[in-house]
Amino acid sequence: MSPSFEQLRRSLLPEPSSAEQVVEDGGAGIVQPTPAAVLFPIVQRAEGYTVLLTQRTDHLRDHAGQISFPGGRVDAEDVSPQATALRETEEEIGLARQHIEICGYLPQYHTGTGFVVTPVVGLIKPPFTVRPDPFEVAEIFEVPLAFLLDPANHQRHSIFLRGALRHYYAMPYGRHFIWGATAGMIHSLSQRLVVS
Repeated sequence: MSPSFEQLRRSLLPEPSSAEQVVEDGGAGIVQPTPAAVLFPIVQRAEGYTVLLTQRTDHLRDHAGQISFPGGRVDAEDVSPQATALRETEEEIGLARQHIEICGYLPQYHTGTGFVVTPVVGLIKPPFTVRPDPFEVAEIFEVPLAFLLDPANHQRHSIFLRGALRHYYAMPYGRHFIWGATAGMIHSLSQRLVVS
């Protein structure tokens, strides 16, 4: 069952903060991680909340073919993680920022690939249109929030990577294999809802 909007908002940080952090397996000890931000877009559908996700194209240098939130590296002109997340969302999926109500933030997420990501949680109310950038985004789809937050759907997997065994979360949904940092940030939200 999806949380109420107020439960969701109460579980979030009101401002971006490095005081609370989630460190992915292999993400500790990276001296100068690359700052990034993503939008965690929650869509308010009549049948319940969903999460809007993208599948990255197969030729990209970072995280090719993976399921992800819209977002990316912080640019010099970005004044905040929110600015990065909104800019990247417009560039990647054509979702205009006036359709997004920022609800709060999740703890910074340190990836094993050298990024420190600020997840910006936003509520999206239909109607809206999306237009994927064909260079970066192969597909845009939605998954029920209740499915993603259900601990029964949070699997733990392992992979041998760069000389070490790494563990990560995965949430398979139909033909989509949601894993890695995206699944880790979803797990972070589910954990905060339990204690809020």
